[in-house]
Amino acid sequence: MEILIKASQLILSLSILVVLHELGHFLPAKWFKMRVDKFYLFFDPWFSLFKIKKGDTEYGIGWIPLGGYVKISGMIDESMDKEQMKKPAEPWEFRAKPAWQRLIVMIGGVTVNMLLAMFIYAMLSFVYGEKYLPTANLTNGIWCKDSLAFDIGFQNGDKIISVDKKQVENFQDVVHEMLYASTVEVNRKGEDISLEIPKDFIEKLIEKRSSFIAPAFPCEIDSLMKGMPAEKAGLMKGDRIIGVNDEPTEFFQALSLQLEKNKGKEVALKLIRTNDTAIINLLVSEDGKLGFFPKQPDHYFDFKTREYGFLESFPAGIRRANEKLSDYIRQFKLIFNFETGAYKGVGSFISIGNLFAPVWDWESFWNLTAILSIVLAFMNILPIPALDGGHVLFLLYEVVTGKTPSDKFLEIAQYIGMAILLTLMVYAIGNDIFRLF
Repeated sequence: MEILIKASQLILSLSILVVLHELGHFLPAKWFKMRVDKFYLFFDPWFSLFKIKKGDTEYGIGWIPLGGYVKISGMIDESMDKEQMKKPAEPWEFRAKPAWQRLIVMIGGVTVNMLLAMFIYAMLSFVYGEKYLPTANLTNGIWCKDSLAFDIGFQNGDKIISVDKKQVENFQDVVHEMLYASTVEVNRKGEDISLEIPKDFIEKLIEKRSSFIAPAFPCEIDSLMKGMPAEKAGLMKGDRIIGVNDEPTEFFQALSLQLEKNKGKEVALKLIRTNDTAIINLLVSEDGKLGFFPKQPDHYFDFKTREYGFLESFPAGIRRANEKLSDYIRQFKLIFNFETGAYKGVGSFISIGNLFAPVWDWESFWNLTAILSIVLAFMNILPIPALDGGHVLFLLYEVVTGKTPSDKFLEIAQYIGMAILLTLMVYAIGNDIFRLF
């Protein structure tokens, strides 16, 4: 069921992004009276799932859900329709229009994607606000989730001060900022310590496939499950568990580890009850549970929420979209620094699908759709033939020099661009398959 939910979200998100991206090409093409032969969601080699023709344009849905396209008459694109290009240019063809009109058509897709991201972030800010946990509010410090944290030098309870001497307000951004940093500064039992971030940090983070630190918080019982070991043993609401079999469990995460180690066994539980210490013996269930609900992290942390009025939300949406774009460009640069191992994180639609929540969460869905819209805009504007950016590059050359690249040159460039994209796609899918095993 999880796979189905994630796949449904992926297809819906891509459908929205692709249709609006192609609409960014379609509308200016129509405004400039260019003939649009096809407008398709998804690709349709050999056959389509649905199609209808209105005027000169065939609208349809293909059967390969990996994108979509608009076929503008008189343009060398992925269709490689060379027969039409051999004929004299007609007034309604792309190639017959002024360079500035063709340029507007080509940048229309990425423009719409950026505007869409800004709009989504604006509406998210208006509806949900921006809730975050300030790094300074982690009163119990961090919990090291795996060996990567210990390899860097973190210890449970460390309080993060800064990353490369720069304070990070939002705790969620700490790991992200570490991607570009060389040191992270922590306070450990009153002493400030600087930890060195290894050069292969990104590569190790990709291998772990998860965040390696989390906010540490104590384990205090909020309610008990009837008939379970905790209730039978006399545990009470408000009890704070601090040890299992002489092993300290100052944090909830430490308790979970100890219970996992003692499945089906009797343990001595050390707890604090109304300022007194008590030890209670009880049986851990076969699945490593005691049968109680702990108080949630919100009880221990002072989260901050920025709320926005309707008009205030639009500048916030523009700011968030620009921050995400800037951040993505920084990450993209890391791929070409082989020392970081970031190239191993390149993924295909499989990786993208796994980013979606296993349950249908609209806030999460729209957040991820906004990010994907920015990624789609950035990737499409890269100066690679077969992408919008490749066409823009040749059009800028034409505007500056007054010379039009030959059809033969554009045809060869299109083949080269398609070969580059195909190679990257194969590499990305290969990375995803490798990570599955």
